[in-house]
Amino acid sequence: QVQLVESGGGLVQAGGSLRLSCAASGSSGSIRRITKMGWYRQAPGKQRELVALITDDPTTNYADPVKGRFTISRDNAKNTVYLQMNSLKPEDTAVYYCNAGGLYYSGRSFGSWGQGTQVTVSS
Repeated sequence: QVQLVESGGGLVQAGGSLRLSCAASGSSGSIRRITKMGWYRQAPGKQRELVALITDDPTTNYADPVKGRFTISRDNAKNTVYLQMNSLKPEDTAVYYCNAGGLYYSGRSFGSWGQGTQVTVSS
C-alpha cells in the first residue's frame, strides 16, 4: 500500500506564503510509476475540491481560484509533490490533502490519500 506523508501546513497572514510537501512511499520499492499527484482541500462545511494536479508528463492543472498564486511541482526521484502557495487569502484556509495514483510493479493500480495538513490564513 502506498503511504503519503504531508508536511508544511501552518498559520500565515494574508499575503504570505507556505510550501506543502507530500512524499509517497511503498513497501519494498513496489511503486513502478506515479502517474498523477495532486492537492485537494476541504474547508469547514464544504466539499473537498481539487486545488492542483500534476501528471508524469508533466502536465499541470489548477483550480481557477488559485491560478497565478499556487505552483505545483514534483520530484520523480523522490516520489514527492510540492505545492508552493503565494499571496495567500483567508479563503484558502482549509485542510489540504495530497493524492497520488499510479501503478505497482505487479501491474495493479493504486490510489492513495494523505492524512491532511491544516492551512490557516489570517486576515
